[in-house]
Amino acid sequence: MADAYNVQVSPREINLFYFNDNLRERIVFENNQYKVVDTKIVFSEKEILTELEQFPERFSPNVIMRPLYQEAILPNLCYIGGGGEMAYWLELKEYFDSQEITFPILLMRNSALILANKEFKKVQKLDLEIKDLFLKDFQLEERLTRQLSEIKIDFSTQKKHLKNQFKDLYTLAQKTESSFERAVAAQERKQIKGLENLEKRLLKAQKRKLKDFLQRATILQQELFPNASLQERQENFSSLYVEYGSNLIKILKENLDPLDLRFSVIILDS
Repeated sequence: MADAYNVQVSPREINLFYFNDNLRERIVFENNQYKVVDTKIVFSEKEILTELEQFPERFSPNVIMRPLYQEAILPNLCYIGGGGEMAYWLELKEYFDSQEITFPILLMRNSALILANKEFKKVQKLDLEIKDLFLKDFQLEERLTRQLSEIKIDFSTQKKHLKNQFKDLYTLAQKTESSFERAVAAQERKQIKGLENLEKRLLKAQKRKLKDFLQRATILQQELFPNASLQERQENFSSLYVEYGSNLIKILKENLDPLDLRFSVIILDS
């Protein structure tokens, strides 16, 4: 899970804002006092607890505290959200437990990529699969380079051969002192590392050779995933509506199911 999701938010010591007369600023604890940032408002512990008791509406949760706050006020059996929201909520499980607030069931909603027919033709022309475009840009470049290279960019056979050669040296090393065996091991690591570096250099060389093709593929990827993010996070619905017209809503309703966990790819005629 940690490999798939980056940390979405980080907590502060106090996860509340002070809200009053169009003022909304963070509350911090400094020098044994509770201060409202960028103001002269200061509370002692007793004073801020009194303020909270008398004017609870003046205390506004930040992004970390908001889910717990809303679930305490209006509990939900299930929370439906996108991938980023799921990652964000998953960070809060222990926080909910510590406050003895029921953590809702999390359900990822359906997401989609809108693909113009002309873009789909580019995918086909580049001999790509749609799933390839979901890779990170450097992963896409490496996969395509290995796939298209006339030279096999894999030194596994050479590494295996090298290790077999060192077996005889290890047999010899066992008959002498341990320092020689360590020297053999160090030399083996050095030569394996050398092969790995050569493999990387070969990959770079082939990338340069296939530069034009790789550039077309990454440009297409950037069009479909602007700023290396999902289309739904970058594109505004109105821009798609302008391009595809009112029929877009009908197509989306036919192709999307909020409770379908799969990622949908919808190809449209522009």
